[in-house]
Amino acid sequence: MDPTGDLLLETPADGGLTTGAVARLLGVAPTTLRSWDRRYGIGPAARQDGRHRRWTGADIAALRNMCALTSAGLPPAEAARTVLAGTSGAGTSSTGPSRAEESGAGASGAPAAPRSARASRAPGPLPVGRARQECRGLARAAVRLDAPALDELLTAVLDRYGLPAAWDEVMMPVLHAVGRKWETAGERYIEVEHLLSWHVSGALRGVTAGRTPTPGAGLALLACAPGETHTLALEALAATLAQQGLPVRMFGAAVPAGALEDAIRRTGPAAVVLWAQSRKTASPALVARLDAIEWGVRGARRRPVVCVAGPGWAGRQPPGARHLSGLADAVDTLATL
Repeated sequence: MDPTGDLLLETPADGGLTTGAVARLLGVAPTTLRSWDRRYGIGPAARQDGRHRRWTGADIAALRNMCALTSAGLPPAEAARTVLAGTSGAGTSSTGPSRAEESGAGASGAPAAPRSARASRAPGPLPVGRARQECRGLARAAVRLDAPALDELLTAVLDRYGLPAAWDEVMMPVLHAVGRKWETAGERYIEVEHLLSWHVSGALRGVTAGRTPTPGAGLALLACAPGETHTLALEALAATLAQQGLPVRMFGAAVPAGALEDAIRRTGPAAVVLWAQSRKTASPALVARLDAIEWGVRGARRRPVVCVAGPGWAGRQPPGARHLSGLADAVDTLATL
């Protein structure tokens, strides 16, 4: 992606930006922008042909203030009054308060939280680095706990990029960013991570709803190692395989060893993928047990191809197992079995 993409959105041309483009930039659902316009007057100064919203740089600046104030814990109505008061003061003389001062902005130009919101424990922005524009929007929506915006943004990136790219380049970077944040900020970001994870999981399941597997394709059994609770990467793999017509059995988090062995004997999969997020849950002994399982009639016994995936297996290659290095590699490997 062109690294200047955000810059182009920051400084729209004379014609302004559409509501959809502004929503993607700020991580706000288009319906939220329309609601703010209708209820509080936080809307575009002009409309193309008198009807279609076109947001100028000044309009977007007001929206940024609105997003920052509501993220700090201020009710939307009060945040809108603060933003509009700052906007109306833009034309005051040099001896009067500046627009930034009236809108509560600090020396950096960023809106400062009003007195009633300063004690809020609402988390700050997530650092996603030089990622896709959609990452920033998704991160902002997650921090605001804006569920409708999360659903709309996730649907949009899946439609635009397809599942593998949407996972690798948008969802995973934001999930990593929020994970790093709550690890260093105590419990302040746990609610953000839980909400984002829930909506990512729902978006992944929605991609493959109602799809029928291709007859005769080899079954892939996906499971987290015992004690492992991180499932989203496996959910992304399950959704991608199902999207390609490959049959999947997704068993999710913390599958006991005995239950996993029983499931393999009952389903006879072509492959088993064992996910471990940490070295603590990555068990080479379990891999050996799974690799030894056989099924079928005498003289035609079969074994599954055991694959390991996840950061817990980094630098470790259990005998008899294939290491999957990422979503694309996992899909390619399993599709050939």
